[in-house]
Amino acid sequence: MNRRTAFATGVKDGIPICLGYLAVSFTFGIMAKNANLSVWEAVLISATNVTSAGQFAGLSLITAGASYLEMAFTQLIINLRYCLMSCALSQKLSQSTPFFHRFFIAYGVTDEIFGISVSLKDKLHPFYSYGAISVAVPGWVMGTFLGIVSGNILPERVISALSVALYGMFIAIIIPPARGNKVLAGIVAISMAASLIFAIAPVLCQISSGFRIIILTIVIAGIAAALFPVTDDSNIKEAAENES
Repeated sequence: MNRRTAFATGVKDGIPICLGYLAVSFTFGIMAKNANLSVWEAVLISATNVTSAGQFAGLSLITAGASYLEMAFTQLIINLRYCLMSCALSQKLSQSTPFFHRFFIAYGVTDEIFGISVSLKDKLHPFYSYGAISVAVPGWVMGTFLGIVSGNILPERVISALSVALYGMFIAIIIPPARGNKVLAGIVAISMAASLIFAIAPVLCQISSGFRIIILTIVIAGIAAALFPVTDDSNIKEAAENES
């Protein structure tokens, strides 16, 4: 596969991701408006992070006035999965692939782009990744821009109603894979119950939101990994496809 063909294929596969990113990042833009971020600040966050869970968590910490240490640890825990995804994708690259290609590909490793990349039957061509990134990332950034600009124009009641879309997005992410995996469904239920306990328990509620995310993620994910390890590579691929 030559560069032009690989790039065109990446663009084609990246268009559905772009459309999905527009909807999700629009919600992020609305939330950024509620957090009193400027247009360029919200756009810069989306352009440099390209991660829904990390950005929404970071926005919550910014609103709560969390420390830089809290922010760093929270982002490390939430986005640690991208290290695993990058390691998996590195095995699909030719050994002769230069470092600068690997570096730029790593920038665009998201759940969805990883899903389409790891599903390729042949080796991963760098220009396939560039094609997918070239449409997916602008979709993410443009959605953020449209969201925060709309937040500055639309009435307060409409903004409040659109903010509910965030919870609908998380439900849409959780339900499909949980329906086909009882273990995952149980982990989701336990996570929700534990988060509620941390929010209302007398001592635990004093823990800041950032460290609350860190503690729950490490403890619950660690226990789940120990009790229900994934040993089959095909299961990992299937999980990635479900997220995308």
